[in-house]
Amino acid sequence: MRSYRAAVVALLIASTLGCDRKVEQATPSAPAVVHGATVAAVSAEAIPDLQEAVGTVKARSFALVASRIAGSVSAVYAKEGERVAKGKLLAGIEAAESGAAAAGAVAGVEEAGRALAESRSRKRLADATFERYRKLFGEQAVTRQEFEVRQSEQEVAAEGVARAEARLDQARQSAKAAGAVAGYGKVAAPIAGVIVAKQAETGQTVFPGTPLFTIEGDDGFRLEAQVPEALLGKVTPGEQVGIAVEGAPATGRVSEVVPTVDPASRTFTVKIDLPARGLRSGAFGKALIKVGSRQGIAVPAAAVVERGALTSVWAVSPEGIARLRLVKLGRVLGSRVEVLSGLTAGEKIVTAGAERVSDGVKLQ
Repeated sequence: MRSYRAAVVALLIASTLGCDRKVEQATPSAPAVVHGATVAAVSAEAIPDLQEAVGTVKARSFALVASRIAGSVSAVYAKEGERVAKGKLLAGIEAAESGAAAAGAVAGVEEAGRALAESRSRKRLADATFERYRKLFGEQAVTRQEFEVRQSEQEVAAEGVARAEARLDQARQSAKAAGAVAGYGKVAAPIAGVIVAKQAETGQTVFPGTPLFTIEGDDGFRLEAQVPEALLGKVTPGEQVGIAVEGAPATGRVSEVVPTVDPASRTFTVKIDLPARGLRSGAFGKALIKVGSRQGIAVPAAAVVERGALTSVWAVSPEGIARLRLVKLGRVLGSRVEVLSGLTAGEKIVTAGAERVSDGVKLQ
């Protein structure tokens, strides 16, 4: 009898424990609560329609330094990649003819100066003689003919001084020109910038127009984009346009529009100033020109979660539960990105603090 009672008691205890476990398993646990995440509702907005135009990054200013005289390169003082200041000596050209012409011009100036001094001396003598004869003529000590001869000699002497002064001025101008030509033997940088090409070599024979150096100026870069002909007249100087150039800001200013259309590519050139420095001439770039707008959805770039090749956002239910939602993205719009599918206007998403969120948590 005692063993029977013990068995019944054990059975009741086991039944009670089993019921308690079923109750515990049936009761769902409350979701974890996350603080610090920012939630906002998405809304439809005007998304600009953009036309891409490819182009090339070029320096706003550059100088092709060429020889201005015939001669032989005696020395080269600069190399490719070197940054030079305006006026820096780049190369020397030896030209015997220009040097001789400059020396001859200097000698001509000295000769003209001596001739002028001689003419002035004769004029002083003629002036003094005329004054004496003028007094004598007043005293009727000389004839009128003798007086007029001395007067004529004074006038001739004055004209001689004028001719000598003109010859001296001409000699000085010739010497200045010859000196300038001789100075062409010292090739200097016309602008400050970076040497991107060097054709000059020591001992090379050059002639007027022979390229020696190419210098890109320090006043920045621009994107020269080839824009489809259909947009001619729709892009104006001063307009801000989007750009896609590595190392440059997201926008640039249109500085020039070349209205001539290339018959082969059916495009025209638009030059867009790039405010960033340190770019590379010749780099590839794109101009994003606005041609209209449409309604769409854009979210902050910080709201996008990338896992491998998948892109998603944390969608928040009306109860505040976060669920990972796959989305298809479009263009980048500054600090925002267009969402082509996966979201509708009015839904709430996590816009900041996404690193704190996991699937199924409750946001508060």
